[in-house]
Amino acid sequence: MRKLIAVLVLILLPALAFGAKQEVYVFNWTEYVDPGVLKQFEKETAIKVRYSTYDSNESMFAKLKLVKKAGYDVAFPSTYYVERMRKQGLIQPLDKAKLPNLKNINPWLMNQAYDPGNAYSVPYMWGSSAIGINRKVVDPKTVTSWNDLWNPKYKGKVLLMDDVREVFAMSLRSMGYSGNTTDQGQIRKAYEKLLKLKPSVKVFNSDSPSQPFLNGEVVIGQIWGGAVYLANQENPDIVMVYPKEGAIFWADNMVIPKSARSVANAYRFIDFMCRPDVAKKNCEFIGYATANLKAQQRLDTKTKNHKAVYPDEKAMKKGEFQSDVGDAIVTYEKYWEMLKTQ
Repeated sequence: MRKLIAVLVLILLPALAFGAKQEVYVFNWTEYVDPGVLKQFEKETAIKVRYSTYDSNESMFAKLKLVKKAGYDVAFPSTYYVERMRKQGLIQPLDKAKLPNLKNINPWLMNQAYDPGNAYSVPYMWGSSAIGINRKVVDPKTVTSWNDLWNPKYKGKVLLMDDVREVFAMSLRSMGYSGNTTDQGQIRKAYEKLLKLKPSVKVFNSDSPSQPFLNGEVVIGQIWGGAVYLANQENPDIVMVYPKEGAIFWADNMVIPKSARSVANAYRFIDFMCRPDVAKKNCEFIGYATANLKAQQRLDTKTKNHKAVYPDEKAMKKGEFQSDVGDAIVTYEKYWEMLKTQ
């Protein structure tokens, strides 16, 4: 009998211990998931969510590079960081058979240049930067191009993002180049053109770009669609215009780091986040566009049809997602510092 008990203990204890330790370690942007969703996941799966946050791709990237094992199970890098992390072997290829809810993701957001075939990432939230205007001051019919920002009549009334890649992508696109170019000459031309715009720039702002519009400091500028959506709630005259050269698109994505503690739990968490009901809750909590097409269809009519958040098919086809520019980022940053200090 004692031998039988001993054998049963040896069999059952690891299973019990395993069950007691079911956890998933999630590394995400600050305030980028509905807390109720995390509780719902725990209740449905009995897997405890160990949740940590970061405030920039750079800090997330630096931390994941340092962790070699027993790290985070799920992280949320933006477009060109997915590409950078893939190239450096920091994330794992996905087994899509373990993600049945992947079918709910908007097909247009899939198979982009930063991750062909979505071999490593699942889109979570997305958005764009285009031209914001105060139509009480600026006639929307007169704004069709990025080049309209250079119109002298807007001197001292222009907003630019405080983001090197966004601003240079805008300038490059205005000249017909890719916003992801690594050509040194093209990057320099973009800088020289931005120098001509600098006297018109009232403020560089990425933290709360809607505020200068609401304060009346600016009447036109490059701005994220989500910021226009927020400003539009307070002032209906602040609207979005998609330039003919194309907007700049971004997406935040779910990935499984190479150093994940529990790959199985990572798949369960990602697939849970891809459920339409869950994605809808996160979208309504955060305010950005959901990558989940089924969730988007469940939103109220005003939100799901708001062009600042969900551009039409024509604007989407003309736009470009940011991708990794490799060592050329040094050139971008050099000219960015020169521009900001002029």
